Amino acid sequence: MNYENSKNNRVLVIGAGLAGVEAAYCLAKNGVSVLLVDSKKSSPNPTQSLDGFAELVCTNSLKSKRPESSHGMLKEEMKKLGSIIIEKALEAAVPAGDALAVDRKFFSEKITDKLLSMEQIEYTPIEISDPTTFMKEHHCDSLIIASGPLTTDPLANWIKDNLSDGPDDLYFYDAMAPVVDGDSLDMTGIYLKDRYKDVGEEIIADYLNCPLTKEEYELFVDDLKNGDKTPTKSFEKPKFFEGCLPIDLMAERGVETLRFSCMKPVGLERADGKLPHAVIQLRRENLLGNAFNLVGFQTRLTHKEQLRIFRKLPGFANAKFFKLGSVHRNTYLNAKKLLAADLSSKKIPNIYFAGQITGVEGYTESAAMGIVAAMQVLRKIRGETPLRFPVESAIGALINYIMTAKDAVPSNINFGLFPLPILTKEQRKIGKRKKDVKKNMICEIATKSFDQFLAEQFFSRSNK
Repeated sequence: MNYENSKNNRVLVIGAGLAGVEAAYCLAKNGVSVLLVDSKKSSPNPTQSLDGFAELVCTNSLKSKRPESSHGMLKEEMKKLGSIIIEKALEAAVPAGDALAVDRKFFSEKITDKLLSMEQIEYTPIEISDPTTFMKEHHCDSLIIASGPLTTDPLANWIKDNLSDGPDDLYFYDAMAPVVDGDSLDMTGIYLKDRYKDVGEEIIADYLNCPLTKEEYELFVDDLKNGDKTPTKSFEKPKFFEGCLPIDLMAERGVETLRFSCMKPVGLERADGKLPHAVIQLRRENLLGNAFNLVGFQTRLTHKEQLRIFRKLPGFANAKFFKLGSVHRNTYLNAKKLLAADLSSKKIPNIYFAGQITGVEGYTESAAMGIVAAMQVLRKIRGETPLRFPVESAIGALINYIMTAKDAVPSNINFGLFPLPILTKEQRKIGKRKKDVKKNMICEIATKSFDQFLAEQFFSRSNK
């Protein structure tokens, strides 16, 4: 969505991750001066390895791009709003079946080059510990905090002291999966196949699959449960996001848990037609095709234990890892208590929040909140009332979730966040297909409501 140039204002954006990039880009292309600051060069955190903006630290996948999926719907809405993240992700895409996965380095480079080429954006690599003082010194009218899941301690402490109601609303734990060198694997028993998809001679599958027998699987589960874990800080109670649990924690929930989650064999029959007891899937990480992410293998295991345990797996005896898994503290707010519906602080209204810190989980979800925060700032600059995204849309459903959830638990976009559609008497009688009918109806309603929302915004602005 493009607007005419705004009056002279300057906005400080803290954080050059996915949300910060979207916010800065949206503001700049609408004629607003942006001061973009990021602490990576002065205070890098352990998960970061690239110099540029929009680094993907946990996985290279932005999840499904199918338009009939909740993640696909969110991507379509972001595209309609001019998302730079989706645009550059498509340009940096690597084969990943129905998922949108990217070459992380290429993706980051393209976004960094684009933002640094925009004359409205001034970039400063610095750590900020007192945002309001910094705003005054640099003549900024508004602030968007998009500091991400690993907000630096000085900034997190400032937020806790000035904007929050207590430290319990400011963290949960997340984990990162390892990345292996594909050339170091013994491919004897490993095969190419995409789940549920038959691959012909002209089409090469995107995923490697390492099958495990019942004995190999159960030994692996025991190793995960008994392996040494990285300890958390004594004063913090670990609060893990259910959609990204460490594999060792899932193993502790029961011997069959992994077989019904990241290691499920369904749809991954071998060439002889037999279904393995369990399967480890490996997704391509880069365009070169030599780096593979162990899907769902985020872990609390120490690096030493990861090497010991993973190298016992079939084909992994000589495995070399580009990156090992890790656990890190993620910072987020209890949005319902601390933020207004336009993502501004209830205590200091010219401060907005964007990205995972608002209480969403996932790359595209975080980026979408960056667009929303920027659009709300634009509305405020022009003296207009805040936007209200329809709750039937993907973006609206996310905002509604963080503003109404009983407990502040980060969430991905999913069909459970959308209003339930009303089925006819005939539709209620179709049994197992009812779930698919509901999803199709949600998609249709979401698309219609979002398109109507956009049309109304364009119409209202063209008549002013």
